[in-house]
Amino acid sequence: MTSVGPCPVSAVPAGTMAQSRTLLLLLLLPPQLQLGPVGTARSPGFGRSGTHSLSPDENEFVEEGPVLVLSPEEPGRGPVTINCPRDCACSQEGVVDCGGIDLREFPGDLPEHTNHLSLQNNQLEKIYPRELSRLHRLETLNLQNNRLTSRGLPEEAFEHLTNLNYLYLANNKLTLAPRFLPNTLISVDFAANYLTKIYGLTFGQKPNLRSVYLHNNKLADAGLPDNMFNGSSNVEILILSSNFLRHVPKHLPPALYKLHLKNNKLEKIPPGAFSELSNLRELYLQNNYLTDEGLDNETFWKLSSLEYLDLSSNNLSRVPAGLPRSLVLLHLEKNAIRSVDADVLTPIRSLEYLLLHSNQLHAHGIHPRAFQGLKRLHTVHLYNNALERVPGGLPRRVRTLMILHNQITGIGRDDFATTYFLEELNLSYNRITSPHVHRDAFRKLRLLRSLDLSGNRLHTLPPGLPRNVHVLKVKRNELAALARGALAGMAQLRELYLTGNRLRSRALGPRAWADLSHLQLLDIAGNQLTEIPEGLPESLEYLYLQNNKISSVPASAFDSTPNLKGVFLRFNKLAVGSVVESAFRRLKHLQVLDIEGNFEFGDVSKDRGQLKEEEDEEDEEDEDEEDEEDEERR
Repeated sequence: MTSVGPCPVSAVPAGTMAQSRTLLLLLLLPPQLQLGPVGTARSPGFGRSGTHSLSPDENEFVEEGPVLVLSPEEPGRGPVTINCPRDCACSQEGVVDCGGIDLREFPGDLPEHTNHLSLQNNQLEKIYPRELSRLHRLETLNLQNNRLTSRGLPEEAFEHLTNLNYLYLANNKLTLAPRFLPNTLISVDFAANYLTKIYGLTFGQKPNLRSVYLHNNKLADAGLPDNMFNGSSNVEILILSSNFLRHVPKHLPPALYKLHLKNNKLEKIPPGAFSELSNLRELYLQNNYLTDEGLDNETFWKLSSLEYLDLSSNNLSRVPAGLPRSLVLLHLEKNAIRSVDADVLTPIRSLEYLLLHSNQLHAHGIHPRAFQGLKRLHTVHLYNNALERVPGGLPRRVRTLMILHNQITGIGRDDFATTYFLEELNLSYNRITSPHVHRDAFRKLRLLRSLDLSGNRLHTLPPGLPRNVHVLKVKRNELAALARGALAGMAQLRELYLTGNRLRSRALGPRAWADLSHLQLLDIAGNQLTEIPEGLPESLEYLYLQNNKISSVPASAFDSTPNLKGVFLRFNKLAVGSVVESAFRRLKHLQVLDIEGNFEFGDVSKDRGQLKEEEDEEDEEDEDEEDEEDEERR
């Protein structure tokens, strides 16, 4: 084996002792390790650790390794020299960083007092036990992002590391876990390998073990021993996501507070699987094959500390019964849920977030008392379902309600009569028509700040819009005009989106904006305007007019809007000579002016004549539509 030559490292005077000791600290994660990248965070002074491209699935379950903050300076009373492998960084306190230097063999001249060794992001394929055996002080060993195989990592490789606390072997080519690991371990990371087998003493008999990361492997039920954590009852974090498990592992450590079983092949959870996990706070079961029959009333009932439960992307047709009363956030999206019964959610008085989107819910499938008594429930997602109307019995204290992408055709007078605390309401991309929105539908929503009615079938703005909203979106409807008084009294409105309608200049007189004294953003892109609207609010800062038919910018175009910061006129009908430059010179705050896709050459007056003819034709069409609408109302 080729030896890596030594490199001297000198000490610095004692005057910088405090600063140097800070730099030499190994910043290890606490026992309650958070999920973070499988790659190790690096010191800014050492940019050698190459990059590893993670799949989206890996990125969700990646662990923060140790942050090795190294300095070639060591405090002392006189100059000291130590041996250090070539291209590595060493400190007197035993921190050695050889990460990302394309090592193909284990460095053979490591200082014997090494206690934190980083070898990640190299090309190592083998490690010989004798190379590690003399590093008896080693506490942290980072070998992730190499090419280590089980054959290249002998069973006795870690036998003499009696002080090892942290072992990182993620992103290698291991197929079998080591049979024996030191009983001093606190955290072990074997993520993103090819593991098919775990042994009884891989993680067993380790009273200090707190976190185990095994996600993105090839583990099946047969590869896990029944006594996998025998003698390791203090494990708090176990990540087994993205494997091939059909059953929940047996005899899980009772100290667990975070358990990830996402992306496996679980079809059912046997009785008692979680009965000893009274400390569990987070349980991730999404992307499995769980059915109603695979869960019973007692599956979760012993999880008295559970706050986060993710059952999304399974095969459930109803909300499971017997859910823990301690739940704060419940993921049930992307199932085939058709009903929410009266008594399945009401005992969960601590529930704050309920995500039921992308199911098969009809309004009649949600019991009127389904949310009764849930005083803390403030966020409800019901989008991408089959609701034909706003469901009754909505939570009284809901603040965010997302019911977009359904089949709702109208809004009744009392649909929101009890949701006094609602702040954000999204009704976009339904089938709502103007005649079927009751003028008193929003009368109780005095705290509403955001209302989205985009992607419906509105011909006019509904009457009785909440006057206190800050953001109003009515994009991609069939608006041809703003009815007189439609925006009356909306002095708090900051942003108004009217994109993708059929609005014409004649339908947008100065009176339309008269009460919008705080409007900062107006988006009328993708309409049929031939002129820049007049009488816009002085408070306006951003004006979006792209994809219209505007043919000129007169000198007075922005007289009423001196505070504009951005004007967007891309893809209109502006021709050479039709833009008066002085119109923009008066805008002292202007930062962005976008007029690309314009300046057509040709007869400007002819273009305007054509536009006049088109506008007259559109007037006739709109009159016919208004007559039809009047007949519908009768």
